[in-house]
Amino acid sequence: MILLINPPAAKPCEPPAGLARLAGALEAHNRPVEIWDANREALLALLRKEPAACDHGTRGAWTRSATDIDLLRSVSGYRHFNAYSAAVRRLNRLLAAHSAPYGAMLSLADYQHRVWSPLRSDDLLAAAASPELSPFHDYFNTTLSARLKAATPDLVGLSLSYLSQALPAFALIGMLRRDHPGLRIVLGGGLITSWMRRPDWRNPFSGLIDHLVDGPGETPLLKLDGVLAPASGSFISYSAAEWPEYLAPGPILPYDASRGCYWNRCAYCPEPAERHGYQPRPVRQVLADLRRLTALHRPALIHFTDNAVSPALLQALIDQPPGAPWYGFVRITPQLMEPDFCHGLKKSGCAMLKIGLESGDDRVLEGMKKGVKVEQAGRALQALAEAGIPTYIYLLFGTPWEEEAAARRTLEFAARHAGEIGFINPAIFNLPAETADKLNLEVRSFYAGDLQLYYDFRHPLGWGRREVRRFLDREFKREPSIAAILRRTPPSFTSNHAALFAGNPEVRRA
Repeated sequence: MILLINPPAAKPCEPPAGLARLAGALEAHNRPVEIWDANREALLALLRKEPAACDHGTRGAWTRSATDIDLLRSVSGYRHFNAYSAAVRRLNRLLAAHSAPYGAMLSLADYQHRVWSPLRSDDLLAAAASPELSPFHDYFNTTLSARLKAATPDLVGLSLSYLSQALPAFALIGMLRRDHPGLRIVLGGGLITSWMRRPDWRNPFSGLIDHLVDGPGETPLLKLDGVLAPASGSFISYSAAEWPEYLAPGPILPYDASRGCYWNRCAYCPEPAERHGYQPRPVRQVLADLRRLTALHRPALIHFTDNAVSPALLQALIDQPPGAPWYGFVRITPQLMEPDFCHGLKKSGCAMLKIGLESGDDRVLEGMKKGVKVEQAGRALQALAEAGIPTYIYLLFGTPWEEEAAARRTLEFAARHAGEIGFINPAIFNLPAETADKLNLEVRSFYAGDLQLYYDFRHPLGWGRREVRRFLDREFKREPSIAAILRRTPPSFTSNHAALFAGNPEVRRA
């Protein structure tokens, strides 16, 4: 028996897609497997518990927590943005009160510690050595032994996708190693893969973790469980998902139609350096999977977790709609400038598209090797808006190719197309560790740590982080049309809930 664990802390609105892949592969080979979404369970356990130290506002948040949780699970909760936002703020206040005595700041979307950093292996080992210092300790302590007794696994696998999961995961690993020393422990996921593909990687966890998995985990996990020749195929299982327990008004079903990026040329992207080759599922297989999963789980929303949904799959979704609303990342391509194509996407159930535009300046886009021009982006936004498809636009400021004038052109582009943009995520550029040498930049560390994934750098055009931050705070975010867009962003859940506000005709419950 293998027990797969999704550790806290991450947004508790949908089950983890990576573990669904692993579970599907194990089940297809008749290997017993159990999934424990400890992230969702632990966060909800804290939200249902009165904090030890309660001021008036926190006590009010605790007394309303059950009502606020129900609101986030109701269709009506997504019809009134102010009520939704207030509920999220109260739940975050409650989580912050629970975590403060442990020197941490916990929310529905993040976990940070005031002293320990997930970018320092020594701090992760310290979290494992002192699991009682985690705000999740009491929940783990009362739940872990019962889980292990019921499942009797001989192997436990944890999947880390986000930095916010690292410290709580190592606290849990410390408890496993202390109380159940005979268990084999496997650690994988996107975060582990990024660490292991650093050129200076040296395993600092060899005395604590039995196996680290670099890349897709299906084959390594099957081999550890005695399957020496795993079959190829598409295996995805959400049979263990407790859909009503997630903070969403119906099942949100994550699905990855590919690994890697079909474009794979952006100058700043770590994908090529990390050797993430593009691995698409056959379109026919994707459509068959979606028909099966939609019939089984009746999702309120399908979340394509691909780096970018391919044009071929977009056309296939138009030809054979998946039977539920859907959203995901796309690149701006000629098809998205065609009104008929966009109307076809809308009819297929497209509830929202996320687009990494990054800049509204052609010279910056050319330097980034984005393969798109500003005029094309504008045409695509217009065609999508006319078809009734909201967009969630991602912008990067402070890239090596941008100076202040280019940043202002991005502001002007966003203001000019404000009526065609549903949501905006403006971010300051962090330099991926793997691309620093390729771009020939002078780098410096954000933090002291051996597991850093991003660096600060001396900007070649003098457009540094301080200047960028001032521009964003004083100009970009204060432009009235852009400020109105930013106010629409769902707090904490951001793009994971945005499509639920973006015009879904009906949110179905399982």
